[in-house]
Amino acid sequence: MTQAALDDIDTIAVPTANELARQKFVSQLRKAALVDMGGAMKRTYETEVAPAFEKAHGHKPAHARDISGAMEEQAVYKFFSSLRYNAQEMVWESVRPQIERHLPEMIDIAGRAASESPAGGTLRLDPELKIPRYVSELDVHLMPGCFHSEHVAHDVAQGAMYTYGVGVFYGGLRMMTKGGGPGASIAQFLKYAYPDFKPAKILDLACTAGANTFPYVDAFPDAEVHGVDVGAPVLRYGHARAEATGRKVHFSQQNAESLDFPDNSFDFVTSSFFLHEIPLKTMQAMFRECMRVLRPGGLMLHFELPPAAIVDPYYDFYLDWDTHNNNEPSYAKFRAQKPDALVREAGFAPANYIQKQIYNWGTFPDETFIACARGEIEAPIIANGGSWFTFGAWK
Repeated sequence: MTQAALDDIDTIAVPTANELARQKFVSQLRKAALVDMGGAMKRTYETEVAPAFEKAHGHKPAHARDISGAMEEQAVYKFFSSLRYNAQEMVWESVRPQIERHLPEMIDIAGRAASESPAGGTLRLDPELKIPRYVSELDVHLMPGCFHSEHVAHDVAQGAMYTYGVGVFYGGLRMMTKGGGPGASIAQFLKYAYPDFKPAKILDLACTAGANTFPYVDAFPDAEVHGVDVGAPVLRYGHARAEATGRKVHFSQQNAESLDFPDNSFDFVTSSFFLHEIPLKTMQAMFRECMRVLRPGGLMLHFELPPAAIVDPYYDFYLDWDTHNNNEPSYAKFRAQKPDALVREAGFAPANYIQKQIYNWGTFPDETFIACARGEIEAPIIANGGSWFTFGAWK
């Protein structure tokens, strides 16, 4: 008897009309905070705060610290910060009811995916893995339960929370409504920047529920793709997504500081918005692991926030909001680092270092993205998902 096709876990937790309306409202509320209130805040800085600082000190603000004290006293900043914080909490709360209502069905689908694996992928969990404190002690992004919490046996709730929540998170931002995102943008960048690079084995670090892993399967269909994360619920959910959509991905529960893969295992190692969430010592250990598992001639390329050194003082101040308000305490410290030094300290040759600002795939015309990937034009730093900072090195 032929088994029934595996349902796509992403389609199970259908919101009610009221829940969907609430989610659309929250998406627009975030847009109001980031775009509308963010714009008003910058105008206040340019017309009031910056001139007052220059008058008092004889020079323009040169660092985020020159700006923060004065800006935090402004009513517009207080309103912006309050609105943004509450909208962030509302993102997760807006999707929670539908997830709780459909959780047994999603757990069943994830179980079937693990036992049947119709696409040929694998799921390897480690119940003895010690969850690092930078995950276990914080609800990163204010997401209740973070990436690792398990409320029932074989839980997938945190994977669903992250997946559905991210849809609400980006739903009101014009730059992100046409697709793209970190994984898709890097995969397409590789194809156009290095057309002869055909990675046979790919590793995505801190893959969560796989959204940024899948584009590598699509872009390099002959590659063996792996994703690792410390959270079992996000891996179960990601594996179920992959199997239902015909993507062969090998998920495993591991800490990126200490991988169990042999030396010289991968042609391409990557991560998406992971480094700013981990302590500096953890990041340094992870870079050494990237160096170890990469094959000679392989590429390490990470997708991240722009370092403080390449942005203007106001944008530096603006970005650091997450350090103080979004449960991302390593955010500012990461951005204060010199990426090339981090890569060099891990053993990569300075001559092999790569740093590139790339457009978000799907937001701009293909010809613009391709010209940027080929080095014919430069992408400016564009907030809210318009362009992305990448860095890494060849081994």
